[in-house]
Amino acid sequence: MSELTVADPLRGRMLRSARFALHLITVLLAVVTAFRAAAVGVPLLPALMLPGIFLGWYGAGAAFASGRFARWWLFGLGAIWFVMLAVSAEFVWLSFPLLLLAGHLLRAWASIAFAVPVLAAAILAPILHQSSITFAHIAGPLLGGGFALAISLGYDALLRDAVERDRLIASLVRARDEMAALQEELAQTQREAGATHERTRLARDLHDTIAQELSSMAILARSEDVERMPQIESLAQHSLTDLRRIVAALAPAELEGSALAAAIERMLDALRSDTGIDVSLEIDPALSALPTPVEVVFLRVAQSALANVRQHSDANAVRVGLAMAEGSARLTVADDGVGFSEPAAAPGGSSYGLSAMRSRLHEFAGDLQVRSATGEGTVLIASVPVSAVPVSSVPGEAQA
Repeated sequence: MSELTVADPLRGRMLRSARFALHLITVLLAVVTAFRAAAVGVPLLPALMLPGIFLGWYGAGAAFASGRFARWWLFGLGAIWFVMLAVSAEFVWLSFPLLLLAGHLLRAWASIAFAVPVLAAAILAPILHQSSITFAHIAGPLLGGGFALAISLGYDALLRDAVERDRLIASLVRARDEMAALQEELAQTQREAGATHERTRLARDLHDTIAQELSSMAILARSEDVERMPQIESLAQHSLTDLRRIVAALAPAELEGSALAAAIERMLDALRSDTGIDVSLEIDPALSALPTPVEVVFLRVAQSALANVRQHSDANAVRVGLAMAEGSARLTVADDGVGFSEPAAAPGGSSYGLSAMRSRLHEFAGDLQVRSATGEGTVLIASVPVSAVPVSSVPGEAQA
């Protein structure tokens, strides 16, 4: 009979209890008024048959009527009640369940419009049956019927509020679940982005360290010079050390226990010993200690640049400089080798080594400049603004 459903179990039980109470009151009033009608002289058959029809129609509607049909069912129930009033004024008491139903099934204005003829009939019924009219005959239906209608309208408003509240709660629960799903999707995306960043870091590390050293080992091995075996063994041992560091995601092995300048000097000594290239390292006296992230980046850039000198430049001399200029640390690697064309040196060129250097530097708002021309050597300048680098931030190196 109700168009509303409530999700809360407690309110659901309260609603069922209210319905049961309404059904019980209706049945009791129908039985009592039937016997009172028979007692005041109404023939037994209509006195019993009319309440039976009323209860039958009421029970059918309570079980099956809903939506628009519930309203028409109520109007039919009211029509049956009017017929009963024409037989006996005792049936006036059934106006109370009618008004309770009106407040529940009809909108406020429609329930009031329905209540007006019902209350009027309840007041006029004793007059039509030539009964004496007292104040109670007028005040009773007005007060009792108005109270029943007000209770029904108030209860229905509370019920509608409860349904709306349940709808809002369900909406919030759905929003919470959707938010949780979005957070999980975001976390998954972040994990995938982290994995991609880690793969990029490993690719750069492998290129800057092991790949370059293996290439040097191959060049030394092709010389078939037995005296080169200690150098090959040293490079192999160094590659193994780098590989273990990469696997453990530790700080660069070259910087352990020493400064950047010392690490670059060792690389230059190895280059001179292996190739005979004249090397030099120039350190700006005004250069203060650099943050570890900058040392890591410069070490990798120098490592990759010197590997290119070893393999491709055919140079006679190489110069490495460390300086501070305009708030930026600057690493310069210059050689007098064969050089290469500008397109290869430009951003987006085909050299993976240069792309890896730029990628490392861009992580710290740094920049890479390459000046080279065929037959005129190469100058590589890497710069990083020191103030923009957090001391504890070493993407891809110190952080796993």
